[in-house]
This record gives sequence, structure tokens and C-alpha cells, in this order.
Amino acid sequence: MNRRPAHEDVFQAIAHPARRKILELLEKGERPVSELARDFHATPPALSQHLAVLKKAGLVGERREGRQRVYHLTPEPLREVSDWVSSHKGHWVVQLAALNEYLRRKHGPT
Repeated sequence: MNRRPAHEDVFQAIAHPARRKILELLEKGERPVSELARDFHATPPALSQHLAVLKKAGLVGERREGRQRVYHLTPEPLREVSDWVSSHKGHWVVQLAALNEYLRRKHGPT
């Protein structure tokens, strides 16, 4: 079985703006899918597709409350993404320093 690393699933999950908005809403507390759907002006089934992606990536959890599903944020997978991004920070620091030096030489000090 060829399983992708967890951070790839998380990157895929957070790539869509609607899913990022869902995560932002869930930061404020758990919500039923019907309430989330109102915030998006979307039907619960349409929103459920986004929630399924987030759930697969481990970014949200759910519990049943009567006939409703109530979702909550589980941010731990974002730590792996943060670690991965941080590991590449040095590259960008070097690149930005080189750009700064190039612009200083071309246009003089600011």
C-alpha cells in the first residue's frame, strides 16, 4: 500500500479556501454541520464533502448529537505542516537576503 505522508493529506485539505474557513470557524468552538452550512450559504451535503476531506486529514473530529453531527477542530496535524514549513525557512531567508543585496546594488541604499 502506497500511503502518502500525513502532511500531504493536510496540505490537500487546507488548499481549498472553504476548508480553511471551516477550520477558522471551528477554532471558535464546535458546530453542527447545519450551522456551518449557514455560514457558507451551502447545503449540508455540499459542506459535508469538505468536512470529509478535513476529517480524512485528521483536522476535524465529529460526534453525534441526536440526528446531528457536531464537528470540532483537531489541530494536531497542522503541527507536522508547521514543522515542514519551518524546515524550509532557511532557504527563503537566504533568497530574500540575496534579493535585498541585488536591489541595494542596483538602486543604491534606501
